[in-house]
Amino acid sequence: MIQSPRSLWHFGQTILGIIFRHPITGTSIIPILPDGQIVLIRRKDDGCWSLPGGMVDWGEDVPHAVRRELMEETGLELVKIGRLVGVYSSPDRDPRIHSICIAVEAEVAGKMTIKDSLEVMEIQAFPLSSLPQPDMSHDHSRQLQDYLSGLTTLA
Repeated sequence: MIQSPRSLWHFGQTILGIIFRHPITGTSIIPILPDGQIVLIRRKDDGCWSLPGGMVDWGEDVPHAVRRELMEETGLELVKIGRLVGVYSSPDRDPRIHSICIAVEAEVAGKMTIKDSLEVMEIQAFPLSSLPQPDMSHDHSRQLQDYLSGLTTLA
């Protein structure tokens, strides 16, 4: 019997859940350019705009993961991590796997360049008045709204 990609992915998620039995930790970065614009990426897997970020590697702390993911996905350099925007842990926040996301504000500098062409199809800086909400990947619309509202969220 031939399985559809969706059923194979569901099977894979079940196996990962059995193996790990714990959520995976990741980051979301709200990159702020010196002119105040927010940098977003367009993901290849779902075609939606997203905050840059990703999983924290084994042996890595969150600040290093923020720096690495920012560079990998946008080519931008981390100047300074600003405030903690929130910790997002809903089991259905990421359709791929149960993950806990630590969202932070980050001052960034440099030239936007796609470094990871397998994940990212586009990078763009947006003024606050024209952010692409609500159609963003995962729960990134909520994370961005919490940031813009000045909230620190535990969800």
